[in-house]
This record gives sequence, structure tokens and C-alpha cells, in this order.
Amino acid sequence: MTRRERVIKALNHEQTDIIPFNADFTMQSDDIMVKFTNDIKFKDKLDLHLNYVQYWGWPTELEDKPENFKDTFGVVWDRSGADKDIGMPLEKIIDDFENIEYVFPEIDEVRLRAEYEELLKNREDKFTFAGIGFSMFERAWSLAGMPEVLMAMVLYPEGLHKLLDMICDYNLKVMDIALEYDIDGFYFGDDWGQQKGLIMGPDFWREFIKPRMKRMYAKAKEKGLYVLQHSCGDVESIFEDLIEIGLDCYQTFQPEIYDIEKVKEKFGDRLAFWGGISTQQLLPKASPEEIKKETIRIMKIMGKNGGYIAAPTHALEFDVPPENIQAMFEVFMNQEKYLK
Repeated sequence: MTRRERVIKALNHEQTDIIPFNADFTMQSDDIMVKFTNDIKFKDKLDLHLNYVQYWGWPTELEDKPENFKDTFGVVWDRSGADKDIGMPLEKIIDDFENIEYVFPEIDEVRLRAEYEELLKNREDKFTFAGIGFSMFERAWSLAGMPEVLMAMVLYPEGLHKLLDMICDYNLKVMDIALEYDIDGFYFGDDWGQQKGLIMGPDFWREFIKPRMKRMYAKAKEKGLYVLQHSCGDVESIFEDLIEIGLDCYQTFQPEIYDIEKVKEKFGDRLAFWGGISTQQLLPKASPEEIKKETIRIMKIMGKNGGYIAAPTHALEFDVPPENIQAMFEVFMNQEKYLK
């Protein structure tokens, strides 16, 4: 069975010979693992099952402030803190929801197509998909500020609907290009959850976010693709909504937030899950043996009858010791030994 076939069977809620698995690395974690393994190509030996690229817009480094960058959308990000991959926006681009004058940039189609061509060149036998990061709520708050977007849900709903439609229309243009290529799925990154419940609550999510996600999911479904959605935090209150509009697989699935046995029982025949190995508590803090034990436990629960891609709940951060990453992959890559 190829890795692609294994992932597809899992997404179709069929039992597989082994549970498919994957992991992403932040730049800092990647550097740590290169030093630990003394191998710049260490990831090639991990048998990862997923091959994907996200469109975020591209960064332009600022000569006078090397710790910052400006993205395609005009937002300047500060990476001088702990987060060296993305950082935080320094200033708002949109400051008036009643008179939005912002114009979305032209898509650099040549550069975007080059990314998709590189994606397919490196697909091997992996499940391959394209995606859009900051796909709705996150794009809105990166342009206008998170408190301001949340307040606009109450104070300036008409203006916020306009902005979200602009974001959706832009994303659909990106998707039009991506869907010309031979890919297996489409992925949307957009954080809606906090440690308990949605940032904006389910009612506001249904009013402002759900209609645009439905449009984007539908475009992927029209091509027969699987739909995958990332959101950190607790989004269980909208799982039924996501299933209704066509979601196949939810990532990140944090075990410190969800009762994984109950969620698997309630939704496991209709929604696949990707993640489950905690980057918040387990991987940074536990011993390698504890990590093996918990990884085994989670994989046994979530892998029953398919519907699961084992992975860390987030791209591995700088605070995860390389020995702990090694312990997790020891289980991933030797399931016949550990998941009897």
C-alpha cells in the first residue's frame, strides 16, 4: 500500500495496515534536528505521508529591520519574539470598517504555479494537496486587528461581511489556479478556537465565517478533492457545521482540549482527525518513554476503523527536545511493534 493510498483509506474511514503519520517542523525545530541527527536531509528518512504547500502570500525581508518582513498583503510582521516563523503584525492596514478602501494584491501567478509544479515534482507516493493559510478570520485580523474584527461583528457587520467576501473572492482565485493541478485535496488554515470554545463564539462563526468556508469547500468538492481544515483550539461546537459543509479531515485535534474517546465515538465515522500528539504539554515536557506510551495510547484510540492521521498538534516548535521527537517517530515508524 502506498502512502497516498493509506491516507485516502484513512480519510474514507477504512482500516489501514498502519496508521498514516506526518509532522511539520518550524525553522527553529528543523535546525535543532539537523544538528541532532547531523543530517540536513533527516526528514527524508521519516517516511512522512503528506506532501503539501500552503499559500500565505510571500515575505519580503526589510533591509533596515531583518527581524521583520512585509507580506504580499502589505502587513509588516515582527519576528523578534519567540515565534520566528510568522510573528505578529505591527500595524493595521484597514482601520475603518465603514469605508474599506483596501485593494487585494494581484496574485503572482508565475510564482504560485512554480510552487505547485515543485509540489508535484516532490510528491513521490504521498498524499498531495495545496492549501491557503490565514484563509479567512486570520486574514481579516492580520489586516484589521483581532479586537477590531471581533468588535466589528457587533458594531460594523456590513463592513466585516464586505471584507470577508473580499478575502473569499481572493482565495477562490488562488484555488482556481491550484485546482488545475493533479492534487488529492485542499487545505485551509484558520484559527478559530481558544483553550475552551471559539474565539468569536459559534453564532458569530456561523454568521461570518461559515458561509465563506462553504463556498471554498464547495469549489474543492466540485473537483472531487478531500477538504482538510486546520484550527487550533476548541472547535467542537462547530464540528456538525463543518461536516455539513463538506469537511473531511480536521487538524489539529489537541488532546488537552478534547475528550478524544468521546469525540472519536461521536464524530469518527463522519470526520477524520489529523494530529493528537500534544505540542502544548506532552512533547515539550514529558520524557521519551512517556511520549512513547502516550503516542501509543492515542494512536490505538484514534486509529480504530481508520479516520486518523497521527501527527503532532502543531508544527514542532523550538521547545521540543530532539530526543522526544525521536521517541514519537519510533512509534510512528514501528507500529507493528508498538500497536499490537
